[in-house]
Amino acid sequence: MVVGLGKPEELKAPDFEKIGSSLTALLNQKKAVNADVAFTTEGMHLKHHEAHDAAARMAQAALLSAYRFDKYLTKEPKDKKPTLKHLAFTVDNPAKAKKAFADAEKVANGVYLTRDLVSETPNILYPESFAAIIKKELTPLGIKVKVLDEKDIVRHGMGALEAVGQGSARPPRLVTMEYKGAGKSDKNVCFVGKGVTFDTGGISLKPGPGMEDMKWDMAGAAVVTGLMKALAARGAKVNAVGVVAIAENMPSGTACRPSDIVTSMSGQTVEILNTDAEGRLILCDALWYAQEEFKPTHIVDLATLTGAIIIALGHEYAGIFCNDDDFAKDLITSGKSVGEELWQMPLNDAWDKAIDSPAADMKNISGGRDAGSAIGAHFLKRFIQDGVKWAHLDIAGVAWSTKDRASVPKGASAFGVRLLDQYVAEFCEK
Repeated sequence: MVVGLGKPEELKAPDFEKIGSSLTALLNQKKAVNADVAFTTEGMHLKHHEAHDAAARMAQAALLSAYRFDKYLTKEPKDKKPTLKHLAFTVDNPAKAKKAFADAEKVANGVYLTRDLVSETPNILYPESFAAIIKKELTPLGIKVKVLDEKDIVRHGMGALEAVGQGSARPPRLVTMEYKGAGKSDKNVCFVGKGVTFDTGGISLKPGPGMEDMKWDMAGAAVVTGLMKALAARGAKVNAVGVVAIAENMPSGTACRPSDIVTSMSGQTVEILNTDAEGRLILCDALWYAQEEFKPTHIVDLATLTGAIIIALGHEYAGIFCNDDDFAKDLITSGKSVGEELWQMPLNDAWDKAIDSPAADMKNISGGRDAGSAIGAHFLKRFIQDGVKWAHLDIAGVAWSTKDRASVPKGASAFGVRLLDQYVAEFCEK
């Protein structure tokens, strides 16, 4: 097989990802088991990439494209199973390529963990089991994992998180993951994830068609988990904390009701007008706890928060809302370099006023159809303390792919793991 590269001087990182992904698909199509790729840059000018980095990027893309979630397939025909077992790259500078791929492989393993979590079924993955997986996966890497159970959640006054989980037989959890890779550095970055392991909408019940997709409403929490694994595995020189709020949103006799008023950990009260706007409720307590406990200078939250962001950006971009333009620019730059694109969305005082409530400090929806994603972002913004740089990534449109893409087979994408790892590497590590 001969792979045409076009004009080498125009090749960028996404191009090498496409090549690596295409190779994997083609070799499986040809029923190959072992294959070698001869990648030489002799007589070739790569303007945007070093040759060893390009080779590592292709190899990582091949690995990411090989992902499958097939643990429940007991009768899959043999001819439908991928055949490729081993892929080797012959390069001009193998030592540098191996070094570059060593970190890339660790990041890919973090992506695999995220995809496994997002793909898992809700009868297997629920708050308690999710917390146990985090502890099992991350503790051996030197990450300090702490699990808050329902009693701890009540004791800390997390009334919003408690409310979302109270309708389920599976009580909520809040999990923290503390990684100290930079010693006594005073810069502490925090990642917060929404972990609704299944979202029926609660009393504000969702329509039946498509509800099965709501098993991946915990993608934000899965991304944080996979990211923390990647950072610790590659020994990132950063102090980073992951915080995930995990709940199951179910309708029952104990579920919270539209018009209930709850008190969040911050002391602010929330009138719940729609129980299907639950992600912002569990995140507000997680954000406040993260700031109180770990004093981060920068905080990023990730959530499959709104269908409105899909209407705005489709499945090509995640929306970013941010209170600091330089912080947003850094995250957008990091996303571009790994092919996980962000589009900055505006913040406006009018949308903040739209969630004022006559009965409580705020309501969890505006009551109208306007600016749905911005309304959710402004709700979260009310729980960001002075001086903290905050970014909210609404990943509802990119957490799951309905078709094969470069480095992303159909299914759970793990969007955000590589983006945030790149951000840490480029802007946080010494």
